[in-house]
Amino acid sequence: MAERQRCPQCGTENDPAQRYCGSCGAQLALICPVCGEISPLGFKFCGKCGTGFKLGSFPETAGEERRVVTVLFADLVGFTARAEQLDPEDVRALLTSYYTRLRTEIESFGGTVEKFIGDAVMAVFGAPVAHGDDPERAVRAALAIQDAVGQMNDADSDLDLQVRIAVNTGEALVSLGAKTNEGEALVAGDVVNTAARLQASAAPGSIVVGEETRRSTKSTIEYRAVDPVVVKGKRDPVPAWVPLSAPGSPGERTAKRVPMLGRQHELALLHGMWERTMGEGRPHLVTIFGPAGIGKTRLASEFGELAAGEGARVIRGRSVPYGGSTAYGAFAQHVKQCAGMFDSDPVPVAHEKLEQAVARLGLAGGNETANHLAILIGLGVDGAAADRQTLFFSARQLVEVMAREQPTILVFEDIHWADSGMLDLLEMLASRIHDVPLLLLTLARPDLLSARPGWGGGLPAYTALPLEPLREEDARELAARLLAEAGEDGARYAANFAEAAEGNPLFIEELAASLVERATHPTGQLPTSIRSIISARLDVLPAAERATLLDASVVGKIFWRGALATMDSDGDALAERLDSLEGRDLIRREPVSRIQGDQQFSFKHVLIRDVAYATLPRPKRRERHAAVARYLEEATAEIAQTAEALAYHWREAGDNERAVRHLLAAAEHAGRGWAKDHAVALYKEALALVPESDRQRRLEVVRKQAVAIQTMWHVPDAESLARQAGGNPPGPGKS
Repeated sequence: MAERQRCPQCGTENDPAQRYCGSCGAQLALICPVCGEISPLGFKFCGKCGTGFKLGSFPETAGEERRVVTVLFADLVGFTARAEQLDPEDVRALLTSYYTRLRTEIESFGGTVEKFIGDAVMAVFGAPVAHGDDPERAVRAALAIQDAVGQMNDADSDLDLQVRIAVNTGEALVSLGAKTNEGEALVAGDVVNTAARLQASAAPGSIVVGEETRRSTKSTIEYRAVDPVVVKGKRDPVPAWVPLSAPGSPGERTAKRVPMLGRQHELALLHGMWERTMGEGRPHLVTIFGPAGIGKTRLASEFGELAAGEGARVIRGRSVPYGGSTAYGAFAQHVKQCAGMFDSDPVPVAHEKLEQAVARLGLAGGNETANHLAILIGLGVDGAAADRQTLFFSARQLVEVMAREQPTILVFEDIHWADSGMLDLLEMLASRIHDVPLLLLTLARPDLLSARPGWGGGLPAYTALPLEPLREEDARELAARLLAEAGEDGARYAANFAEAAEGNPLFIEELAASLVERATHPTGQLPTSIRSIISARLDVLPAAERATLLDASVVGKIFWRGALATMDSDGDALAERLDSLEGRDLIRREPVSRIQGDQQFSFKHVLIRDVAYATLPRPKRRERHAAVARYLEEATAEIAQTAEALAYHWREAGDNERAVRHLLAAAEHAGRGWAKDHAVALYKEALALVPESDRQRRLEVVRKQAVAIQTMWHVPDAESLARQAGGNPPGPGKS
């Protein structure tokens, strides 16, 4: 048997055939871009053809980043006292079984076990790789651990293990190269300390979560509030919650009551395709593409309700990112709904229901076809099919008969999480079924095209329907309705939310919920849910492209290739990486550049830039800000706009002296343009950076600020005199 390979990033053991770690997503081998040969990570050249592996062909395993993570602490209660009564070998056997079970549960939800401390376990979700729903994964893992310990007790009458668990979410400094299997710490920050304190306060056998975890998961987990926890070192008690259950499947959100806005055109397109499918009896595969939160599920639901009202049979199935799913999980949900099966049915009962459904529909093959379908949906029956085509043919028979009996829409949600077998089955159904009114409606993030670039190609009837962000007016109306529903002043904040969320309905919902719960200003810190979704999108990028994106975030919403070249040691590949990032719809090349001879780009969404920037630790930010400032000094003229940008970058680089010099220059430019109020603000910024000990410089800045303030009071008089003289009054930007 081939030896299992250990991940160099998180230490998890993986099957020999795996190319990526099942726990953290790190690459386990190098794939030659010329001959396709697989080589170990340590190789500098391909072992078959000699091609050199470029820098960035596998993820970095060192460095630090700031990330929002979720920490889980689990601790056995009273085990130390009991261990005194046991033989050391029995203690080790018991703890080994306990540790193995907890590690299995944690890793099955995408978490990383950082350490075992005595009879306690600490795990991290969201590092070294974010998944977009890490707080939910952590709470589900805690509930699974609770069940697992109960099962261990049930299996051994002598056992009476009790575990208390805490889950807490917050920002931490993450060591990407930490070897957790050797005891190195993966994360550091207050989020860890608070999680440990919450765990110590939990009652035996219970789970306690912090406020940010609860806020990020309230749409998928049911909670009960408990008394706040007094934590050493914190002024105020920490709010705490007890998770009761996770009624929905992973990632499934509760639908909002507000009407769907801005999707009338897409809804009409879907309805038109469905009418054509029914009229011609020709099956059609449609894939709605869009990033997380853009409204794919809501659009599919609205269309499904419309079609069902016109007599269609609409059945939904969903691929899930972790836990509780078979290889053909989404299709299995369709079959179970067709046969009236429940997940709680014993296997004999479920199989009997399936046989009855096959007989009722009149499928050829009878019990044999029912057995094939049972194998396909993971029902756990004995026997096997000769090949996969036999199983797929039985699936095809079922779908054909269903559509012949009644016009049918099969909805497959989140197929970007489906494995290759599920995708193969979908394409087979779309290409082999004929002459029945069948619509296969699939929902996917753009990630699907990375895993399956030719998706839908060559099919007789396939349509890709990209879902774009909401228009500004629709985004504003959605924000206003959500806020009004929560009793907030929608008119006051709607425009701010629409601009910040850039047309993503989920982001608008999360910003509104954050305002309602925290009573904070909408320009404050991004909600954890939004940061997590965007971080997950960045974490699937190749390491070199991700590094380029982080560098670009330091420049700003708009950036230049030349600025990135000053920070990139592999500048020759920069153009290729920028082109790839544009292809992934993260950045855009702009037709006109403000800097002659240099290519100008912009982030597609400012939120992508903000999350990328928040990832960089302070030392890296300072280094990159200094590089950007030097680039701007060499590439631009000394004008007001450049002076302010230079002041910002030098200040963030920690060079206050240079920042003050540029702030004063910008203030003088503003003053000459009669933007006196702006000049006063710039002088105030400069004064804040001048040390108290430099009295002479501070007096100089104060004097200039006083002159600007005095002049500012005379601006209305000057405007009045200009109007009386028939001229243009001075104002901002006029000289």
